[in-house]
Amino acid sequence: MLGTLQFGVVGLACVVLFVPMGMAGLHLSRNKILFFSGSLFISLAVIIHLTPYFPPIPDFLHSSPPLQKPVFYRQSCISHVHDVVFDVVPSELNNSQHDVNWGWDSRTKAVLDCEFQKLGSADVSELMNGSWVVVAGDSQARFFVLSLLELVMDSEGMEMVRGELFKRHSNYRTLIDVIGMRLDYIWAPYERNLTDLVEDLGRNGSYPDVLVMGSGLWHMLHVTDTYDYGYRLRMLRSSVASFVAKSSAFGSEGAVAGSGQIRSPHLFWLGMPMLISARMNTKEKKERMTNEMGDRYNTALYGSRILRPSGPLQLIDVSSLSQKCGDRCTIDGIHYERAVYEAAVHVMFNELLIESHQKL
Repeated sequence: MLGTLQFGVVGLACVVLFVPMGMAGLHLSRNKILFFSGSLFISLAVIIHLTPYFPPIPDFLHSSPPLQKPVFYRQSCISHVHDVVFDVVPSELNNSQHDVNWGWDSRTKAVLDCEFQKLGSADVSELMNGSWVVVAGDSQARFFVLSLLELVMDSEGMEMVRGELFKRHSNYRTLIDVIGMRLDYIWAPYERNLTDLVEDLGRNGSYPDVLVMGSGLWHMLHVTDTYDYGYRLRMLRSSVASFVAKSSAFGSEGAVAGSGQIRSPHLFWLGMPMLISARMNTKEKKERMTNEMGDRYNTALYGSRILRPSGPLQLIDVSSLSQKCGDRCTIDGIHYERAVYEAAVHVMFNELLIESHQKL
């Protein structure tokens, strides 16, 4: 459709073109050759002056209105962000061990269309620059944090991290000065611990840029009640909804002068892995933490409506990733190879990019 400016130009052109031609027709009607020449001259002059205001003819023939696809694109790509494949191969250094490589399944058209990215250190530093990240949960969350830090810290720094991060049942905090990224790991093995954390953040007016939470393994081992698990998740969902509402209100009020607009936190749920009871190291774990029980807990998770699209949290599906890696990727039937958690971190990064319409 022509814009208002183009309609104005066309109207002016008609005046410039047809008025002189009409006047010429009155005075030159006896000399057809002179009339034709004058008309052609005026027409060419007008066309030349109008050309800059219109796109080339091929654009009219082949162009189409820009696709209004952001919502559909986000939903479609997020639904395929877990289309990951793993390659488990014998280690070149030790034949009794193996190396695990991963990437997105390039045979899938949606993967190619969405252009998922395995981010390098520089890209991660740019994406997370100045961010505050909070990860809360059990040992799965610790491995997730470890994979995240490996992308923004050097090898020397990581040696110190491993010693501090894996202290039994403890919290961990660090600041990566180079990019101004703050990361807090909160030991929160039960759902009620997560609810307390969210309520404390809201009460203190503390709103991280990214909040990753996950639980279930300890509940499965020590409580073994899927109904109670679902109930606890619904309580957490209510607290998260209140937290999001407070963070939005805080941002709109501009509570801190000069602080800029406060964005609502990006919220993620770190799912439980596939469980292989035969490889677990205690009788209690083998009896209670079966793959079948894991499926029942996942059913309770989905039934709690804490996950998108009906809930506030975006799923990082560790269950799907661990299944694709397979039983060769775990020694104790609960914790998996580094590649699984690295893939989980990149799933989160790509979900962040999709949500914020960015591309690195």
